[in-house]
Formats: sequence, C-alpha cells, structure tokens
Amino acid sequence: MTSPVSIYGRILYNTDMFAVILARPENPENIGFVARAMKNTGFRELRLAGVDRLSPRSYQTAVHAREILNEAALYPEVADAVSDIQLVYGATAKPRKNFLAVPLDEATRDMLGRPAGTKIGLLFGNERTGLTSAELRHANFLFTIPQAGRQPSYNLAAAVLLTLFQIFIGSPRRTAEPHLPPLNRKDQEGFIRLILEKLEGKGFIHRTNRQHVTDVVSDLFGRLALTERDRRFLLALFSKGPVSR
Repeated sequence: MTSPVSIYGRILYNTDMFAVILARPENPENIGFVARAMKNTGFRELRLAGVDRLSPRSYQTAVHAREILNEAALYPEVADAVSDIQLVYGATAKPRKNFLAVPLDEATRDMLGRPAGTKIGLLFGNERTGLTSAELRHANFLFTIPQAGRQPSYNLAAAVLLTLFQIFIGSPRRTAEPHLPPLNRKDQEGFIRLILEKLEGKGFIHRTNRQHVTDVVSDLFGRLALTERDRRFLLALFSKGPVSR
C-alpha cells in the first residue's frame, strides 16, 4: 500500500520511496524524537542499525508515533540495513577528504528527481561520531545541513527533522526520459569490491594506498547510481586485457 503525502491537496511524493536509517544511535530518546519527526512529515519506515532492542525511553518521546517504533526494523550493521535500497544519501556534518558532499537542498532536488519506485535511504550516524568512513561507503551521496557559525553539529533528531522537512516542502522534479532503476546497495557494493579486486590484481592498489583508493572508488562508483547495464559494461571494461598494437 502506497502512502502519498500532500500539502493543500497536491501530492508531492510517495513516502514508500524513503527509509530513515539510524546507524548506532546511543540515546533512546533520540530514536523516539526521530519517530515523531517522521510522523510529522509523513514518513513511516524506520531502520535501526546496531540496535538489538528498543528502550521504553524511546516510546516516551515518540509522541503519537509509537506505531513507527513498533514497525521499525533492527539490523546488526549498516550494510544489512541498506542492502535492498537502491540509493543511499548519508548525512555528514563535516567535509570528508575522499567523499564529495552536497548541500541538503541540492540533495533533496536529486532525490525528488529520481524515477518513481526508486527506494531511497536517508542515513544518519551516531550522535557523537557521526558516520564512520566504513559506514560512508554504504552511501551513494553525502549531504550537509547548513548552519550558522562554528557551532557543534545538529542533534540527531534535529538533523533528521530538517532533512525530512526539506523533502516535505520540496516539489518533485521528474525527468522527461525514463531511467533504468539503480541496483540495490548490496549489488552495488559487490560490484565495487570486484573492481577493487581487479585493481589490486593489476597492481594499482598496494599496501600504502589501499585505504585512499578504496574510499575514492567507493565514492566515485556510489555517485554513479549504477544500473545493471552500467555494471555489465564496466565489468567488461575492467576485465579487458591490454590492447595490442
């Protein structure tokens, strides 16, 4: 069953496109506040990575949004939480050396311009550490939320609310030409691992540059939102030996 959201009777988007994913949240109250923010803005799918059970304190802050917590899916790792999602947008509070981040409004336009039926994940990190480098590799795109001055990063629940509200008030920008759907993250990451193995086999990756190249390749191919056709072409390209002259 789909869940279209509208403002003043005009349908803006289908909430089934989106899943909010929290990576290793520490504060149970924040989980409840996130559920409340989701209910306020019409979202309903919550996924929690690194959480084995919900605390009663989460339900205390989830005002009128307890059903979102009741239906929340728990996963051991971020990789499990995003495996069936096609595009993952990760929130980061600071620039990352090997990962390109765009402002929230630009990320939102990109999300709402995706073909109907594309499954989109909104990934948020731990309250103290944010997303780790390993967790960032599970995202196709990174976005930042603007703020004034040299302040600490937004509270987790506030960051989620600002992101969802930006989508809530945004207008869909559907492209005129149909696009092939992206692979899910499990298949995208499997392809990236295969490319890294091929680069290592060719001697391009070695002990001193492994971390850097892994980050750059993950960021580059993540932002391509790979389709099955892309995967077939790139695998053929990387598998081809030297061209004889």
